[in-house]
Amino acid sequence: MTINIITLGCSKNIVDSEVIAAQLQRLGHRVLFESAMKSDIVILNTCSFIGDAREESVNEILDQVQRKQQGLVKQIYVVGCLAQRNKQDLVESLPEVDGIFTFSELKDLVASDSFELLETSERLLSTPNHYAYLKISEGCDHQCSYCAIPLIRDKQVSKPIPLLVEEAQKLAAQGVKELMLIAQDLTYYGIDLTGKRELAPLMEALAQVQGIEWIRLHYAYPLNFPFEILDVMKQYPQYCHYLDIPIQHINDDILRSMRRGGSAAYIYEMIDRIREAVPDIALRTSLISGYPTETKEQHHELVEFVRKTRFDRLGVFTYSQEDDTPAYSLGDPIKMSEKNRRQREIMRLQEKISLELNESRVGQTLKVIIDSEEADAYIGRTEYDSPDVDNCVIISKKHALTVGEFYQVRITEAAPYDLYGEVVL
Repeated sequence: MTINIITLGCSKNIVDSEVIAAQLQRLGHRVLFESAMKSDIVILNTCSFIGDAREESVNEILDQVQRKQQGLVKQIYVVGCLAQRNKQDLVESLPEVDGIFTFSELKDLVASDSFELLETSERLLSTPNHYAYLKISEGCDHQCSYCAIPLIRDKQVSKPIPLLVEEAQKLAAQGVKELMLIAQDLTYYGIDLTGKRELAPLMEALAQVQGIEWIRLHYAYPLNFPFEILDVMKQYPQYCHYLDIPIQHINDDILRSMRRGGSAAYIYEMIDRIREAVPDIALRTSLISGYPTETKEQHHELVEFVRKTRFDRLGVFTYSQEDDTPAYSLGDPIKMSEKNRRQREIMRLQEKISLELNESRVGQTLKVIIDSEEADAYIGRTEYDSPDVDNCVIISKKHALTVGEFYQVRITEAAPYDLYGEVVL
């Protein structure tokens, strides 16, 4: 059969879809990713992290129901976080859907009694062939007050280092040159296996995989940050000087209510130590605007934090009240219009900071990987940028370049979220 897999949500869902796809292909099916063509089956891998993500997932299901009614799809299956968290509601409200599978039920979808998402190293890539995500663990042991992830994905389960090395080797054999390490939290990797953090040993093991030229780290929880990983980052040239470390807020009272641990003083010191250890590191973070107890003064404290810290990359979520989370009892007293206003204020400041940082790159020559070719330019990235969420380098087509290859590019111009350059031959 022809099976189309549509993935919504985060990069961890991308990996799950690729693992499912490999199992279905092994059974002899033709698997596509997000194709609008007719198909026998559509599998929707959904997200349920916040309200906007649930709405997007439900709308996509309804769109596919309409395609089914038009004869463009024969069967619809729903998997992922929305299926895990709201299966009964979906069953009752969407009778047109042919099957809804929680994580433990995926073995029925792929016709394998032993199927486990985290155990297999077989993947059918949906990303361009030169980069891939490597999910090193599943679930989360933290109990942040606003977050539903532990309710959906349960406690952390780490994938053993030998299996991750094997997976990385298979990806390299397919032509992958860049790996993004992902998890709900990278920094606690291995605690469930050995009782201690094993991210640094994992990084050392992955650095031995031939063919991988770039490795970058996503989703590092800030509390008790393992500074030893910075030594590994400096030791091996494969490691991009890049770190995604979600801070969420800077006010002590809100951090306490969020159950994040730490304090403003700790966060400022941690960032200083990271930048001292790796001076050219690009730091990405995410923040939450409009947490239920956030006052205007606390919002301004967050704005000043952004102004002082000058993150290279930054995103802001507006607070989403989630059922069964500890923060649910706080209500949702801040109007959406005010949440959006606070979000925009931070992002306007970040746009200014990003432009200034990008302008400092003009005249530099940077190593760039080419992600795609367009009619009048090539689109690439530096080691300081991850796919889809960060800056691009737009390169003039004076010379023919190959997608997936690395080039030295001289930066000639800067915009708030893009660099422009020319290849140096």
